[in-house]
Amino acid sequence: MSSSPSPAATRLDLDGNPIAPLTICMIGAGGFIGSHLCEKLMAETHHTVLAVDVYCDKIRHLVDPAPPHLAGRISFHRLNIKNDSRLEGLIKMADLTINLAAICTPADYNTRPLDTIYSNFIDALPVVKYCSENSKRLIHFSTCEVYGKTIGSFLPKDHPLRKEPEFYVLKEDESPCIFGPIVKQRWSYACAKQLIERLVFAEGAENGLDFTIVRPFNWIGPRMDFIPGVDGPSEGVPRVLACFSNNLLRREPLKLVDGGQSQRTFVYIKDAIEAVVLMIENPARANGHIFNVGNPNNEVTVRELAQMMTEVYANVSGEAPLDEPMIDVSSSQFYGEGYDDSDKRIPDMTIINKQLGWNPKTPLKDLLETTLTYQHKTYKEAVKRQMSQASAST
Repeated sequence: MSSSPSPAATRLDLDGNPIAPLTICMIGAGGFIGSHLCEKLMAETHHTVLAVDVYCDKIRHLVDPAPPHLAGRISFHRLNIKNDSRLEGLIKMADLTINLAAICTPADYNTRPLDTIYSNFIDALPVVKYCSENSKRLIHFSTCEVYGKTIGSFLPKDHPLRKEPEFYVLKEDESPCIFGPIVKQRWSYACAKQLIERLVFAEGAENGLDFTIVRPFNWIGPRMDFIPGVDGPSEGVPRVLACFSNNLLRREPLKLVDGGQSQRTFVYIKDAIEAVVLMIENPARANGHIFNVGNPNNEVTVRELAQMMTEVYANVSGEAPLDEPMIDVSSSQFYGEGYDDSDKRIPDMTIINKQLGWNPKTPLKDLLETTLTYQHKTYKEAVKRQMSQASAST
């Protein structure tokens, strides 16, 4: 970003009205989604961001220090929302609060279920409370995990109804939330996220809270997640795309959990951020709604994703794929006992298209190429050094 948006370029909302500059309290601004949203807001709008997080590595280029052309428009506030009295003051200063804070890595749902529940429900309670009590608008980030399993997953595998959209397409205001049994602790995340959604909705119904709930469906792009031992814990297990990236960088076979038969859709982060900006700047159209934000055209099984990533990475890196690029592992081997999975996650896009006119643009192969080019450029040398040190010490 080389310059601020032109003062002469008045932004208009979808109904043709001028958009007044907002002060936005963004909780979780230092993460993957937050960093891209901060960049977009700084580059294309006149809004001011109070960036709240524990870490600022991914937005350091914006805040440490803020470039001269952004002076006064973005400030970093290092605090943990679970125990810092400054949070309410920041929410009071803002017109809008965006809550991105979460533990959202599947490996943690099994091994840290208490942290997962506290992070995604208990720690989010004060944010909702402060917004409601101070009449501040809230955009709350939830997850596609709240849908759990599809209705179709309970039918026999060869049942013809499995192919009918009403049995697998996920609709914000209609689809039930179906989770596995309590002993499957993987659902700790989905349950916590669902309950905070219900609380936000109830605050809107009883106390007039202006809210929008976002359900992301696998947002993918540069800076997502972590590479174990390089910019994250050595023993950590990131989400699927970063997990596969890590295998590719280390020239290891990609591990397919339970055969990689689960189906997912993936959307490019920059497409998704366009949707969020529309929500920010069109409250009359966004308030009171839950929005799926995904790309149903980018649907693949996890096995197909692994095959695509292997091919794309070979082109990006110039390295030939392994003779055996994939291996199958059980979910209990990979995640531990108590893991369970959802079968398909295909978002219905009717509501967001009707309210905000948003549609995703980027095909899966293009977003994988962009993301893996970034992963290779950013991490390859660091991974190589780490692997050399590990072999030298053994």
